Amino acid sequence: MVGKVSERVLLREGLERTDNGMKQTNWPDVAPINQKNYYTDYMKRDDQILSLRLQGELNRDRLVQHAKDRDRALNNNNGEVPLPLDDLQGDDVPAPTTSYLDPSKIIVIHPGSQNTRIGFASDALPRTIPTVLATKYPQTESEMHEALPRRQFEARTNDQQYGEEWSKKYQKMCNDLKVDMRANKRKVLPNSKDLVVNFNRRTEPEKISQHNDPLQIDWTDVKSIEDPSSTASVFIGQQALRIPDDSNPKFKLWWPLQHGWLNEDDYPTKAHLFNDLETLLDRALRWELGLTRSTDWKQYSCVFVIPDLYDKKYVEQILHLCVEWFEFSKISFIQESMAATFGAGYTQACVVDVGAQKTSIACVEDGLTIEDSRINLKYGGFDVTETFIKMMLYDHFPYQEINLRRRYDFLLAEELKIKHCTLSQANISVQNTDFHLRAPNQPTHKYQFKYYDEVILAPMGFYDPVIFDSSTKLRGRRKLVDRSYNAYDVDVPDDPASAAQLAILALIQPSVTATATLSLLPSGGAAPLDMATPSKERSQFNFLTRPEATGTPGTSNAPSPAPEGANTPVPAPYIFGSGVRDNGSPAPSGRNGGTPAPAVGGATVNNGISSSSFSLNPPPPGMFIDPQQQQLQRTAKSLAIERDAVLPVAPLDIAIMTSIQNAAKGDEKKVRELLGSIMVVGGGAKIPHFAPYLEEKLKARRPDLSERILVSRSAREMDEQVVVWKGASVFAKLPTNDSWITNYEYKMLGSRVIYHKALWQY
Repeated sequence: MVGKVSERVLLREGLERTDNGMKQTNWPDVAPINQKNYYTDYMKRDDQILSLRLQGELNRDRLVQHAKDRDRALNNNNGEVPLPLDDLQGDDVPAPTTSYLDPSKIIVIHPGSQNTRIGFASDALPRTIPTVLATKYPQTESEMHEALPRRQFEARTNDQQYGEEWSKKYQKMCNDLKVDMRANKRKVLPNSKDLVVNFNRRTEPEKISQHNDPLQIDWTDVKSIEDPSSTASVFIGQQALRIPDDSNPKFKLWWPLQHGWLNEDDYPTKAHLFNDLETLLDRALRWELGLTRSTDWKQYSCVFVIPDLYDKKYVEQILHLCVEWFEFSKISFIQESMAATFGAGYTQACVVDVGAQKTSIACVEDGLTIEDSRINLKYGGFDVTETFIKMMLYDHFPYQEINLRRRYDFLLAEELKIKHCTLSQANISVQNTDFHLRAPNQPTHKYQFKYYDEVILAPMGFYDPVIFDSSTKLRGRRKLVDRSYNAYDVDVPDDPASAAQLAILALIQPSVTATATLSLLPSGGAAPLDMATPSKERSQFNFLTRPEATGTPGTSNAPSPAPEGANTPVPAPYIFGSGVRDNGSPAPSGRNGGTPAPAVGGATVNNGISSSSFSLNPPPPGMFIDPQQQQLQRTAKSLAIERDAVLPVAPLDIAIMTSIQNAAKGDEKKVRELLGSIMVVGGGAKIPHFAPYLEEKLKARRPDLSERILVSRSAREMDEQVVVWKGASVFAKLPTNDSWITNYEYKMLGSRVIYHKALWQY
């Protein structure tokens, strides 16, 4: 080690110091970072996040106030006061994080495509109003759109009127039902259809005068909207449905929500759509809950129920309405499946929510929804109504002019479905019944008709959805409201997705899986695509994360390794949707199989094949695509567009099994547990014998687990339609709830506050 060198030596070497020791600048010196050991705590502590810091300050203020109140009570009673209950329980009991919220000051809202349920958290049952508005318009909806069910009125035969394809499908379902009934030892008359058709064909309606009809309908008086003393500028809910179609002035019905998402097809502008949604909630608060003065809304909090697979733009717009327009003091969001388990008192369940126009399936464990199990199918109870009327018309229903676009016909069709549809084969026989057609400004008509198997074939469409009319369900999608994109990469959509939903889409269009296995990076490389919402665990089959990966493909975990040598043929890449490879071996279970990967260790890996083997076994032409061309063809946005173009419709039993398999992720024990705790909720599930029929279908799918499969309705004999709302009201009354969003937090952070406050990965 060299010691200190003298000034004489430095002078001889020409290294003497010649400056005066003054700094060249007064700018402070920054010490260089130690590259071997440095760290930062930026955004790693709770007090650096505004929403969490405010929550901590609220807890601290509550404890200070509690101590002051206790000292004041001790001084007033000369030191003789019993200890509070919290002190008696000890330190093991966690104190509530928020102050007590009065349930009568919490509003719970559960919007649906056909009905919206709203009420206070202290109410036993919610108010149910149809999700519809009526405004003045030159034409009614029945004059603007074609009749429902869709049919060719000029056609001569039924097959031409309803389409030969649909007619063949209907006849096949009738024959299959006869075979099934005979197998179950049910009595089947060979001429049942002829009895129904002949009776319905010759039936004439009976006119009933107004004074002889005790069940007259009170139609909405449209003149009240022009009354200066009236607060109604629009009609909502049941009042809108009771407006006569021939009213003067004419009114048009607007449905802001359709098929479980925003109704972009019927609205001309986005502002009109959001304004109607805001008006509907505003009138519901004023007329249904009695909160007529908007200044009182600041005293109330709100719990809003959203779908399991939601559009972020929809959630952000709801948050904006609640804060900016309604000015609620606090807002919280909860998913439908999570709310259903709260309402039924289940800790683990596979929730099947059959709504009016969508059916959602999700598995819930320990109060949280399993991300990869979420499925959203675009059919529900309204499809059963439309198909039931279509089948009756095919069998010469006496009221041939029925049109579900007309308001009184829509209400009549819903009444007939609720009264007659069933899934029990024991009730299938030729039945004679009647109904009353009450139209505005017309005498009541009494019709008699017969039906046979239409009442069971229509709800059986849940398991054979081809019979449903799905021709217009994707029309107008993304016309007004675009999908949400990542804040840091504006070309990457970040709306939630799930592996189960992707499997349903792949069942309809297999190419979706092939194109959705990659998420291209800006550099031209590729990385595995996480289908679930952020922070989903990656697949274990990822060659890029292994330190020994060199450009050669990793060997399998089978006991006997694959033979090596120059003459070994290169296997063809696995194509998703084909099911097997060219050599007959089964397809890999991981999503990353058969995916091109970026260069590793100097050799480009394509489909698990190193570039060094190309000279020995050149691949067939067209096997691989140029990376630049692939990047242009397979961007994340194009993948999302392709998935949006596929309508998610699949048999209900297959969808439930898909959801459970993706929730269990190979754990057979969890599969058995979820199959034994299937809960059916929603208004579409109120069809008689719905749960036992679904259980039979699932047992046929998994006969090895038939003893474990159990499909139940909601607990405590609760109405299936209000289970989700009831669960949200229970959630609102929890003493410990960290998901409340205040006005201050929203105004400081905007919609980003949902990331910190949502109970799931937003």
